[in-house]
Amino acid sequence: MIHITRRERFNAAHRLFRADYSDEKNNEVFGKCSNPNWHGHNYELFVTVKGDINNETGFLINLKVLSKIIKTNVINKLDHKNINLEVDFMKGKLASTENLAVSIWNELEDNVNVLGAELHCVKVVESENNFIEYYG
Repeated sequence: MIHITRRERFNAAHRLFRADYSDEKNNEVFGKCSNPNWHGHNYELFVTVKGDINNETGFLINLKVLSKIIKTNVINKLDHKNINLEVDFMKGKLASTENLAVSIWNELEDNVNVLGAELHCVKVVESENNFIEYYG
């Protein structure tokens, strides 16, 4: 079995808050990430798939095809968008990076499996100090 990773990038805004919390409680729990005027990140997304090398092609998966799947199902929906307001697969969810990673996995899993690979990990880098890895 081999693992291969594709990196993509996107920029997006979000706000961490709960509507059922007061402004004070949101600030206490989420700090500056609860800014009512939003804040943004230059995200990096790493999608790792696993499987066996195809003897005919010499690779696990065509990375151009994987990139197209990621762009179509995730990047085009997130890039230069407000995660709270504009991203269909984040509707009704707290716009944390943890929830984002799980939602990205859900957007990609079936599309990757069709190609004969298995989704192994979705890693979302929010900042140079913070990243989330989700393994399904």
